[in-house]
Amino acid sequence: MAQVKIYYEPEMELLTIFWQPPRKNQMATELGDGVILIKDETTGEPIGMEILSYKPSDNRLDAVTVEMGRSATSS
Repeated sequence: MAQVKIYYEPEMELLTIFWQPPRKNQMATELGDGVILIKDETTGEPIGMEILSYKPSDNRLDAVTVEMGRSATSS
């Protein structure tokens, strides 16, 4: 089972979620609305995400879907 690590920094209003360990060589891509995807720079594989200006009542997580594993079209 994958471990998900969630970090919340209320003074910075920053929520960070990692479903894989952070990398030394990671990159970030803003998806819009303050949602940032964190990827392994070498493989391009998503490893986490950050939500800027996050407060516990934030509903942006309702709009984010993360699927892990092989897709039905993978062989």
